[in-house]
Amino acid sequence: MERVIKTGSGWRLGWNPEAEEFQGLVAGDGWAIELTEAELNDFCRLLGQLTDTMTQMASELMDEEKIAIEAESDLLWVQVEGYPQAYSLQLILNAGRRCEGFWPAAAVPSLVQAAKVLKVF
Repeated sequence: MERVIKTGSGWRLGWNPEAEEFQGLVAGDGWAIELTEAELNDFCRLLGQLTDTMTQMASELMDEEKIAIEAESDLLWVQVEGYPQAYSLQLILNAGRRCEGFWPAAAVPSLVQAAKVLKVF
């Protein structure tokens, strides 16, 4: 498998299986963080879980009601916040580099789709 970089408005997501330490990449407008394979796997897994939860919550919330949902592993913390149909995404690494990233609601839907197909998790 060779290096893959997916890009969209306000985000980038990358995978390079040949890299020694940091095989993954997450980025937004004006920032980027290299991730280990385990960190990238956790990010994509947790993002998928949060996306599914937001979809499930849509029928439980009133139209004007916002929600914040977070998920965490030993390696990172991820939060989505907003409405089930439009929410922002925040990432904080818990170990090592102590980095933080944020994507606005407009960037999240296409980032979620790219995370699903970047590699098999």
